[in-house]
Amino acid sequence: MLVLFQVGDFFEAFDDDALILSRELGLVLTTKYMGKNVRVPLAGIPIVSLTHHLGKLIERGYKVAICEQLAPPGRGLIPRDVTRVVTPGTLTEPALLEERANHYLASFLLEETRAGFAFVEVTTGEFAATEASRQQVWEELTRVGPAEVLIPESVAQTEGAKIPAFTLGRVATLTPLADEVFAADTSRRLLSEHFGAVALEAYESTMGTLAIRAAGAILSYLRRTQPRVLEYLDRLSAYTLDAFLTLDPQTIAHLEIFQSRAGTSEGSLLGVLDRTVTPMGSRRLKQWLKYPLMDLSALRDRQEAVQWFLEQETIRRDLRVQLGQLADLERVIGRVKSGSATPREVVALGRSLRVIPTLLELLAEAPPPLRSRLADVIPQEETAQLIADALVEDPPSSFENGGVIKAGFSKELDDLRALLKNGRAYLADLEARERARTGIRSLKVGYNKVFGYYIEVTKPNVHLVPPDYVRKQTLVGAERFFTLELKEHESVVAHAEERIRELEASLFRQLCGRIAERHAEILRTARALGELDVVATLADVAAAYGYVRPQVVSESRIVIRGGRHPVVERTTPTGRFVPNDTHLSTEDAQILILTGPNLSGKSTYLRQVALITLLAHIGSFVPAEEALIGVTDRIFYRFGAEDYISQGRSSFFVEMAETATILNTATSRSLILFDEIGRGTSTYDGLALARAVIEYLHNHPRVRARVLFATHFHELTELEQCLPRVKNFHILVAEEEGTLRFQYRVVPGRAMRSYGVQVARLAGLPRPIVHRAEELLAEYEARAGRVLQATGRVAESPGEYAASPLREIAHRLTHLDPDSLTPIEALTLLYELKRVLSSST
Repeated sequence: MLVLFQVGDFFEAFDDDALILSRELGLVLTTKYMGKNVRVPLAGIPIVSLTHHLGKLIERGYKVAICEQLAPPGRGLIPRDVTRVVTPGTLTEPALLEERANHYLASFLLEETRAGFAFVEVTTGEFAATEASRQQVWEELTRVGPAEVLIPESVAQTEGAKIPAFTLGRVATLTPLADEVFAADTSRRLLSEHFGAVALEAYESTMGTLAIRAAGAILSYLRRTQPRVLEYLDRLSAYTLDAFLTLDPQTIAHLEIFQSRAGTSEGSLLGVLDRTVTPMGSRRLKQWLKYPLMDLSALRDRQEAVQWFLEQETIRRDLRVQLGQLADLERVIGRVKSGSATPREVVALGRSLRVIPTLLELLAEAPPPLRSRLADVIPQEETAQLIADALVEDPPSSFENGGVIKAGFSKELDDLRALLKNGRAYLADLEARERARTGIRSLKVGYNKVFGYYIEVTKPNVHLVPPDYVRKQTLVGAERFFTLELKEHESVVAHAEERIRELEASLFRQLCGRIAERHAEILRTARALGELDVVATLADVAAAYGYVRPQVVSESRIVIRGGRHPVVERTTPTGRFVPNDTHLSTEDAQILILTGPNLSGKSTYLRQVALITLLAHIGSFVPAEEALIGVTDRIFYRFGAEDYISQGRSSFFVEMAETATILNTATSRSLILFDEIGRGTSTYDGLALARAVIEYLHNHPRVRARVLFATHFHELTELEQCLPRVKNFHILVAEEEGTLRFQYRVVPGRAMRSYGVQVARLAGLPRPIVHRAEELLAEYEARAGRVLQATGRVAESPGEYAASPLREIAHRLTHLDPDSLTPIEALTLLYELKRVLSSST
């Protein structure tokens, strides 16, 4: 770590640290005398600009230990100690944190099949842990999106390279710790010391040993780096991942839930939804999107709350106005508790607390689901009044010049201020008396920070100076003096000013201590107000964009009438977006094969079904005319050609690996979106793999997930004839004089052409290439037609068999080894033979 030593008004770094600081921050590199004939590199930064420079160092991957002076300068050595270590996951400075986003430190460890995971937000006190399968914990990294990840050294060596793939490309600092830090005995001891033995027993009964070990590692790390924030961690929450709908990293990225491909929230689902008016609400909305609920009762409670706000437009508007006056209560009360809050932050806290009674009055007639949230909103009139009595309305940023504590709060402070005020009058009186006594009409009594108080006499009048004047400073045109009386006054004033600063700081600390006694209630209030902000915001979005309340049911169906893509419709001129219906059911329409040319809207259609399903699982209303959404445990979206060349993984390998993960993880409650499978290899390889995937999803009794399968393999549409739960749909396209007109309407049936050459023309491919492609396409189609005519077959697919149906059945049965068939393969074969037999009659 880089070590910064406080030396007066500067933080200084030496030796290699100085070289790094100079290089990274563009500072002047100098040297410092460290003994006989020894000089070492030195670089420094003013204390007032520490936060700015810390931000740059943390962003570039450094960790910084702050070594501060523990006593004012005096005789002898000044005591110093490391007061905190700043790391990417433990930032507390408001200027370095994104106000509307959480900033997490995470910890995890992996064993054979299970893993433990914990995370903490040091500015809000959120602390949680879970134990799950290895794959689930890897995916939890995506959900939490930590800035820093603690991991055992042994795991870092074998698995550390995987982390970037699960943090969606964000730079998450990897911090390996000794394996002993994650030991079960060490973690239990730390948790017991922090929360108490009784609390530890409760944790052990609700979370696994691996979760406890991950949480213990976080406490150990915070003890070393940010011991002051430990007081703010008053509870550890156990949670289970099976309670939430899961999205893997690729699905989150491709659906553009939190950020668009451009890397910003604009153009993402979050960008559409986040009309929150408080930082707590914005962070809570992100949490709801990260942890969509599967509990029907909890979802319906959220829907009831959104419905009420939707109907109560006036109350919703007034509530949002009041909420908009709130400071970031979660983070401010955390800084108060840890002793790092500024006077301005405490004043903002007091103003926010005074808003709470108005909020409660507005929601006096709220329905039960909202009243349960309001139970955590605790009025803090006493605390608000205490702050109002103690602090001025617009306090300075520091105690250097005083003026933080309000007059009348402390008699001693008022007396000292009166002394200073009278001292200013005394100086004016002294100046008048000395002019009269000396006869020097230009005599002035003044003050500066370097020389203190002085009597200034111009050079022509120096001969009039009385003998009791003591020379203090010589200027070009004047001399400065002091008298015993002025020196005594200076001592009194200096003592008063120093005492005022000390007393104001002490009174402020006492005030923060009294406020901190209510931190649990204020934190609970802040979290409840954040949820109210989210619910009111979802109602506001529903009102603005015409969303409807979906039915969320336990059945394995998704039925959407007039569904719209929530993001695309916002970037489309009003009334131009084409809504579409969807019917998915594991009983009769389990797999929809969607065909149509590029640019026709296949990907938009797939994504809007996924996003509508996701919105329903956070309690939001959805962009549709009507929607029934069966509870979904996972949403998968396989799209595009990505590779990991540095890991030796080609785009097709990545495609197959992701497909394998989906097939091995999906259940009958999952929603799978395949956007072009098998296009990364040869036509027949890809077609064979795509068909095998569809057959597996249709026939496997455990999987049997709801599937949208967009493809250019038109041969796959024949599966509708042999697999009863496969349905064909296509996107309407009109061709007028060689020009395509996309209608974006999804209708039953299959597309007859891919229109690839026409789309290439629209994309601006050079005209000679387009013309040559048209010639080659006609030649290939003619050749395929001649082959089919020669075999006596009437078919479209190059993958169909050339033998007659009965001979084909006999051939396949002759070469069949029944003992080697799995139940799924046998069922698939039966469907195939039935299709072949049906085609001959």
